[in-house]
Amino acid sequence: MDLVQLQGQQQLLIRQRVRMMVNQYEVHTVAPDGSEGGMIAFAQQKRLALKEQVTLYTDDSKQQPVLGFKARQVMDLGATYDVLDAGGTPIGLFRKDFKASLLRSTWHVEQPGLGVAVGQERSLPVALIRRFVDSLSWLPYHFDFTIDGQVAFSVVKKWGLRDRYVVEIPHPGLDRRLVIAMAVGLDALQSR
Repeated sequence: MDLVQLQGQQQLLIRQRVRMMVNQYEVHTVAPDGSEGGMIAFAQQKRLALKEQVTLYTDDSKQQPVLGFKARQVMDLGATYDVLDAGGTPIGLFRKDFKASLLRSTWHVEQPGLGVAVGQERSLPVALIRRFVDSLSWLPYHFDFTIDGQVAFSVVKKWGLRDRYVVEIPHPGLDRRLVIAMAVGLDALQSR
C-alpha cells in the first residue's frame, strides 16, 4: 500500500500473533463492509530487549521495511521512541509520561507541524484494576489521543483469546505510520 492510500485510512485493525520468544503484530486495513482487509504491515518485537527497537515490514516475509521505532535510551521509565520511515527519516516520536502513568497510562505522540497528541486510558477504574491485580492485566482498554481537546485517534483493545485492536483515526493530517507505531507500541511497551 502506498503512502497516499495509507493516509486515506480512517480505521485499522491490529492482531497479535502468539509466539514463544517474540511478539508479532499484523496491521490490516478495514474493508468497506467492516471486515478485515489486506495486511499493510507486520511487526516483530524481541522480548526482554534492553534497548527497544521494532521494525515494521510490508508482510511477514520481513523483506521490505516500511517503518520502525526505537528507544533513545536503555531501560528508561519515561522512554522516548523515535519513529522513522524505511529510509531512516524521522516521522515523529512517542513517549510515556511516567508520572501521569502511575494511575492511568499516558502517552505523548509528536508529529512535526501538528503538535502533541496526548493519549490516556479512558477508564480510570479499568486502569487501576489492570495495575494492581496481575491476573486481570488482560482486561481490554481504550486510549483516546487528543490534540487541542479533539480526538485525533483512538486505540481499543478488544476482548478475545489473543490481543486485537481497533484503531480509529479521524484526524486527516496525522501520519498513519506514526499511529501504527504508537498502536503497536501500546501493546509491546505497556507493561514496561
